[in-house]
Amino acid sequence: QVQLVESGGGLVQAGGSLRLSCAASGSIFSINTMAWYRQAPGKQRELVATITSGGSTNYADSVKGRFTISRDHPKNTAYLQMNNLKPDDTAVYYCYRTQRGRNYWGQGTQVTVSS
Repeated sequence: QVQLVESGGGLVQAGGSLRLSCAASGSIFSINTMAWYRQAPGKQRELVATITSGGSTNYADSVKGRFTISRDHPKNTAYLQMNNLKPDDTAVYYCYRTQRGRNYWGQGTQVTVSS
């Protein structure tokens, strides 16, 4: 089993920045992919960004140029740096990890962007 613990959410004004963290623990396997998803009220959960264990990244069009996903292998932690935040970025952000054919989710952290 793998446990994912997110932190770093909060309330910020439009144009501001936040950094989310996701710490993984438990049965860690070196080959994996980590990602951030988000879910706004009344909407489906959507993919925000992914990063492989090799460092390849992918972003949703809506966040390209504003968000950056990264990871620290020794700490088993992934990050999501969010700049120039917009009210439409308001959502619960979830950390996700896949390894050895199994998927794991964090509990979510709220990000609220005021206009």
